Amino acid sequence: MSGESDPPLARSTLDRAAHRRTDPAWLTEAWERARVLVLDSTAEGRALVRGASTPPELVLVGPGELPEVPRSVPMFLGVEPDGVPVFAVDGPLPALPDTRPAHLREVGHLMTDRDAGLFTTALALLNWHLRHGYSSTTGKATSADEAGWSRIDPDGGRVWPRTDPAMIVLVHDGVDGPDGRCLLGNNATWPRTPGQRRYSCLAGYVEPGESAEAAVLREVREEVGVPVEEIAYVGSQSWPFPGSLMLGFLARADADAPIRVDLAEIAHARWFTRREIGAALAGEPVPVGGGDRLVLPPPSSIALFLVHRWLDGRHC
Repeated sequence: MSGESDPPLARSTLDRAAHRRTDPAWLTEAWERARVLVLDSTAEGRALVRGASTPPELVLVGPGELPEVPRSVPMFLGVEPDGVPVFAVDGPLPALPDTRPAHLREVGHLMTDRDAGLFTTALALLNWHLRHGYSSTTGKATSADEAGWSRIDPDGGRVWPRTDPAMIVLVHDGVDGPDGRCLLGNNATWPRTPGQRRYSCLAGYVEPGESAEAAVLREVREEVGVPVEEIAYVGSQSWPFPGSLMLGFLARADADAPIRVDLAEIAHARWFTRREIGAALAGEPVPVGGGDRLVLPPPSSIALFLVHRWLDGRHC
């Protein structure tokens, strides 16, 4: 996938070559000629990028260039269009000139399709391993297997990477033009920055036995007390912090309906016009009360992607 119509972390050029994950002989040979992406789990999964390059260039090294023995087994990500296999490992970042550590949140939206796909996949896989060191069935320690795509306990019980589905929705009033409005919320758990208040789309996990659309209805009702209709699926992207798949929607609501926030989840919620959102994106101060100005979601998030889609006048 590529292009401006895609969420920022929903891009990749890699052939995952899943049939190779259970081929030890091929994996051994592939490792010797591989490109290796190093992620440092002690630094929130940061990786190296070329410091001054635009877009930021993800730095991959050869197996012999690793500074020390990795903390993880090599995780096979796939094969590049030129036929070179790519692995990821958890370990200290190599000391290379003109590079810097970077977080996916910081650079994902700026990267090429190739680099965004590699970084997102590697971080999602690493975070899954870090959270599944023990079997949820037996409590016994598990070890990585199948080139990093499963974990197995001493009795042969195997688990595979899981992704938690979550919905995220940009609620709008269906009105075109600069006076059209969208409903955004400030999460009660977000840290406060003096003079700023971040507002974003409403979101929540899809519960067992529930469709994504039903989750949109429920979460919006629970968080702000507003009924929605005309729910339209837009797209999805991985959000490996630590392991979600964000399912993006737009939905229409009556802007005159009373807002009743669940203070355990939402500290503030309000409607914003396209004029206000456009001003905030242009770096202009948009007051939101208490001396704070509006801050929008980070650019690597699907939340800002949904905001831009609505801002451009697309309601589906």
